[in-house]
Amino acid sequence: MKAKLIEKKYLVTFILVTSLFALWGFANDITNPMVAAFQTLMELTAAKASMVQFAFYGGYATMAIPAALFIRRYTYKKGILLGLALYATGAFLFIPAAAQQSFLFFCLSLYILTFGLAFLETTANPFILSLGDKETSTRRLNLAQAFNPMGSLCGMSVASLIVLPQLISDRRDAAGQIIFSTLSEAEKADIRLHDLAVIRNPYVTIGLVVLAVFVIIALTKMPKTESEEQKAAGHTHKAGQTLRNLWHNAIYREGVLTQMFYVAAQIMTWTFIIQYADNLGINKATAQMYNIVAMVLFLSSRFIATFLMRFVNTRILLSIFAVGAGLCTLGAITIVGMPGLYCLVGVSFFMSLMFPTIYGIALENVDAQDTTLGAAFLVMAIVGGALMPPLQGLIIDQQTILGHPAVNVSFILPLLCFVVICIYGLRAYRVSRHS
Repeated sequence: MKAKLIEKKYLVTFILVTSLFALWGFANDITNPMVAAFQTLMELTAAKASMVQFAFYGGYATMAIPAALFIRRYTYKKGILLGLALYATGAFLFIPAAAQQSFLFFCLSLYILTFGLAFLETTANPFILSLGDKETSTRRLNLAQAFNPMGSLCGMSVASLIVLPQLISDRRDAAGQIIFSTLSEAEKADIRLHDLAVIRNPYVTIGLVVLAVFVIIALTKMPKTESEEQKAAGHTHKAGQTLRNLWHNAIYREGVLTQMFYVAAQIMTWTFIIQYADNLGINKATAQMYNIVAMVLFLSSRFIATFLMRFVNTRILLSIFAVGAGLCTLGAITIVGMPGLYCLVGVSFFMSLMFPTIYGIALENVDAQDTTLGAAFLVMAIVGGALMPPLQGLIIDQQTILGHPAVNVSFILPLLCFVVICIYGLRAYRVSRHS
């Protein structure tokens, strides 16, 4: 008899925890277009503007291990509640950040907000894996992760339909050039006051939604996982032993590194699609629509991939999708014009299964007592989204490289990431065949 994907006794918990995936998806993808908005509004280079992503994903790197240690001591539910509280705090800090008109304050607000996201991801991913049979755990996580792009679509839609069209700083002349830099300092100050308030409002709104979810989860009883039951019985590994176990698990260890490359590729692809379109004379609001199309492809493909996993080995499927992503990225690098932009949009179709599949493969043979700390390092790998975008921004700032648009050339970095992912999938498949 085949194991069920989701048992009835876990259904309510699964739905509530899955809603968290949409919440951090919203935060991720309303933030990506803000890099381009801050670049114009604060008159920054692409490299400096990408510090938004450094702050955002740096929060994951800072808080993932403390989150895991907190959950090891307490419970998944308490970890979720603390994560939601930190998320709301960071969102509400956008109010004083907008009042101060400080780019540094906005970065600090995002940094604290992602403390909360680190708690949520460190908690929710292994929690979903534990809600049922191990045989169906990777498929179950892919299903839960499918709701992440739904939140992302909401974030992108708010950005493209509400935030970006209201930004006075993005208005252009007849030639398609932004006029903000030609204005007087007094005119710029008035525009900054208006535009920063526009950027602030969706974060404050999502902060209120997060507080409502906090109350619902606080009032809901959640089942104990296997690791929590073992902890209650006094059967737990010490942190040192857990670290040794994880280090000696090659597929887990390489999975953490691969996850870092994947997140870097995802963030670079979605963050700099606006700069890619801008190089073709497309304004930010219109460019963000291409990001929305990319996310629709990402969401559709996630359901397709979850279905395909019933018939194709997850490791082989990961490698196939990495090759597809690499070919699309190669098109975005070499083709100057709209076909290159279409290739860049197409990358999202192939990225869809990567995060949850790498996550599931890495944790598949990790002991239940080691899962929480193991999950933390996989969440910490999201730091890839902090490290590589500034490097890509530095390449973009060169304008042209050997006569080719620098923004096109910059996508060599995601291409290298997809090569690493392909190799990991093939290696994991080979190891599984011999185990």
